[in-house]
Amino acid sequence: MMRSSVLPATVLRRGLLGGAAVTAMLVLSACGGSDHSSSGSGMNHGEAAPSVAASAVGTFNDADVTFAQSMIPHHQQAVQMAAMAGGRAADSEVKALAGKIQQAQQPEIDTMTAWLTAWGKPAPMPSMGSGMEHGSMPGMMSDADMATLMDAKGAAFDKHFLTMMVSHHEGAIDMAQQEVEQGSNPEAKALAQKIITDQQAEIATMKAILERL
Repeated sequence: MMRSSVLPATVLRRGLLGGAAVTAMLVLSACGGSDHSSSGSGMNHGEAAPSVAASAVGTFNDADVTFAQSMIPHHQQAVQMAAMAGGRAADSEVKALAGKIQQAQQPEIDTMTAWLTAWGKPAPMPSMGSGMEHGSMPGMMSDADMATLMDAKGAAFDKHFLTMMVSHHEGAIDMAQQEVEQGSNPEAKALAQKIITDQQAEIATMKAILERL
């Protein structure tokens, strides 16, 4: 009886100890797995965030930032000039061209503003479109130029608008060419090339209109 009672107790004791050991191993394994999962998740999250940011931001350099920060107010002034044509222009082709400029350049302003936000760089305020604040920017009209255009009507407006916008476009092309040569962001360089192509075509159109006015 003594022997039979000892054996079950021993077996039971060993079973309990074994079970405890297994439980401990499972707990440790679970903890280790949890730590690894948490660490892995944290690492993956840390890796995913830069990846997402890199996808949104892309590679950019100082030339890209300068291009966006400069072209935004440059485009804003062109949009302001084009908006004047509605109640002042006499020539239907001038009015159509002004509408085309507004439709093309406002979305580009929005795009470049979004880039600067993604890059963590300040975007110029809408009020920064005056020539006085950006007098050194190629093609920008002075405040006096803008006042002259605003005061003009009919054929006089058409001629002022076309002459000024040709100069304005030429300045934008110079800025865009610099971005193509020095920028590193593919989207910014692509937009710069689009500006060059579009505005060269518009310059040709404006010069043709001037010749017949």
